[in-house]
Amino acid sequence: MRRRRWADLSRRQQTAVFVAAAVQLSLAATAWADLARRTPAEVNGSRTTWAAVIAVNVVGPLAWFRLGRRGRGAARWLP
Repeated sequence: MRRRRWADLSRRQQTAVFVAAAVQLSLAATAWADLARRTPAEVNGSRTTWAAVIAVNVVGPLAWFRLGRRGRGAARWLP
């Protein structure tokens, strides 16, 4: 099976790829900025580990916002 190239994608597919990439990058940037502002006491676990986890696709930033934060501004509204 031949690999698809960027030019082989329709305009709609190219737009979907750009939107998905923008969402991923904005989630990761927001999560890294939040991690950088927190003290070690406000982080569940190692900051270095969380920085690496955040880099894992969409799952990493979502895990940070749900599980990584402790104290002020933590995910109190989640069950």
